[in-house]
Amino acid sequence: MEIVTLDHFARCVGEGFEIDMGTGSLVFTLTEARPLPERGFTGMRRSPFSLLFRSESKVLLPQKIYRLKNAALGILDIFLVPVARDKDGIIYQAIFN
Repeated sequence: MEIVTLDHFARCVGEGFEIDMGTGSLVFTLTEARPLPERGFTGMRRSPFSLLFRSESKVLLPQKIYRLKNAALGILDIFLVPVARDKDGIIYQAIFN
């Protein structure tokens, strides 16, 4: 796939992204895909954007690059950071600059 953009992910809001953990898999749901302010750096290949994923698992995963698989987008390596926890699970964020 060429460089991913907000448009690629915006079509997948509400869909599952499977993470193979080696001993099983977790499914994260993409809950938000939104643009971020552009800073106007020379040579930018895409407009910056943010993604939020929800995991219903109570297990907190560390921030790192995870291999996610989605039916529409295929396999993507994405750096995820846990940013919130509530009664329904954990929210992870990915920022694309």
